[in-house]
Amino acid sequence: MGPIGTDRVRVIPLGGVGEIGKNMTVVEYGQDLVLLDCGGKFPEDNQRGIDLIIPDVTYVAERMRNFRGILITHGHEDHIGGLPYIIPQLKSKTPIPIYGTPLALGFIERKLLEARLEDQVDLRIVNGGDTVKLGEITAEFIRVTHTIPDACAIAIHTPVGTIVDTGDFKFDPTPVMGKPTDEAQLKRIGNDGVLALFSDTTRVETEGSTPSEVVVQKRMDEVIGAAKGQVVIATFASNVSRIHMAISAAVKYGRKVAVAGRSMEQNSRVALDLGYLDPPDGVLIPLDELLRQPKEKRIIVSTGSQGEAAAALARIAAGEHPKIRVSKGDVIFVSASPIPGNEDTVSHTIDNLFRQGCDVIYSAIDRGVHVSGHAGRDELLKMIRLLRPKFAAPIHGEYRHMMLYRDLCETSGMKRENVLMPEIGGVIEFTKDSANQKGRIKAGNVLVDRLGDREEGQVVLRTRENLTRDGFVVVTIVLDRASGELIAGPELVGKGLPAELSANVLREAEGELRRTLERKKKGAPQYGYIVQRTKETIGRALYRRSRARPLILPVVTEL
Repeated sequence: MGPIGTDRVRVIPLGGVGEIGKNMTVVEYGQDLVLLDCGGKFPEDNQRGIDLIIPDVTYVAERMRNFRGILITHGHEDHIGGLPYIIPQLKSKTPIPIYGTPLALGFIERKLLEARLEDQVDLRIVNGGDTVKLGEITAEFIRVTHTIPDACAIAIHTPVGTIVDTGDFKFDPTPVMGKPTDEAQLKRIGNDGVLALFSDTTRVETEGSTPSEVVVQKRMDEVIGAAKGQVVIATFASNVSRIHMAISAAVKYGRKVAVAGRSMEQNSRVALDLGYLDPPDGVLIPLDELLRQPKEKRIIVSTGSQGEAAAALARIAAGEHPKIRVSKGDVIFVSASPIPGNEDTVSHTIDNLFRQGCDVIYSAIDRGVHVSGHAGRDELLKMIRLLRPKFAAPIHGEYRHMMLYRDLCETSGMKRENVLMPEIGGVIEFTKDSANQKGRIKAGNVLVDRLGDREEGQVVLRTRENLTRDGFVVVTIVLDRASGELIAGPELVGKGLPAELSANVLREAEGELRRTLERKKKGAPQYGYIVQRTKETIGRALYRRSRARPLILPVVTEL
């Protein structure tokens, strides 16, 4: 892809188009290039063996002389989760500027400190209403409401015109934390003229407007007020508003709160340090201290609302959490809706919680446990009418969402041909009066494969090239559906493996995994947890014996 002239601006989605997650968009004008967001996507059930999916940033890495920085809309994983793995790929000679609101940058700083990358970035705080100059590009941050405080849309002003990326948004008049969407700023930008709107489309199938976060606060209060045992609230690790709600309910009903899950512990610490959480003394306490309280005094806010194998809720459901046990009389409040592709994993977790005698309250039976952070149809139309763009492009959604958004744009009076259907790696070039698709660049998925803790050398980025070099191992296991006992296997079959991974090494790893599975507590298996333990055990065993890092693909069958 050649250089871009000063009479046009180029937009290239590297993720977040036709999918949920790993949001990232390139905007180029003249000699200036910026990235909007840097997200990761959690693998689906058919992608076991990897930990995260991130965009391919080859295009950006080849143009670092023009690279001006990364602009972050908000602090959710699908918008910041790729940073620890993408920053090293850019190989910048100077610290990379990253612009975001205080909470988003707090989460980012934690991630980069853990990855020992803090010296490779320059974190620059902005707030809604602020503008930053990036060469001949000016970025303007616009406050919007979402399920996390301090979310922003971003307007990219260039001499050709203004491009607005909404990020994830809704128009919540009564947010639990923070202020409502800044409609006055959006209207002013619309009055000044918007060339193109790149919009969140996730809830375009839903009529009307998304309910306010106060709905969740009310339902959580009711559940906690009626509960006789401990209450476990499962949500996303970055959803500090749910921790805020739990603290409010705890004060009302004489309980105490602790968080469970490594990422939630770290995020809550960031939110406390920055003042986003300000609990009364003695209400938010360490988990060990909470577990010494009577059950009727406990509220635990945990990770694992998507059934993630290594998260706290999956380990609790499997009876494998090192500290937390649940039983009859306990209430599990799953404050999230399954992300498409995670439905089976979430169902397994909920089933196993029911087996342990818990009362489980989740979105399929009680809509009050969670409200989306994304705009419904009326709100999407409202954004279009506030900004009045010449062109529009649906992003942050799957293909059906994009198609329905195009139809929605037509109802607002836009010409159908002015609503573009972007693709990952697809190049869109705008002039002041036109928009054209200009081919595609190298783009796609890079697979993040982590072994255990994120120590140096413990992360492998899987691409077609190194998968051919490192090979892969398929691990087959058959378990009893009711008891979780091992029926057959584990059996390891390798393809394309390096010479040091001999048959003897594979047999030794098989034996180690068999012993791990046989030590597992009896009971209905937690599928995701078994997959995660299999991957970790085999990966570590092979690395210890050979220093080889093949991709581990667990296949678990229940009979």
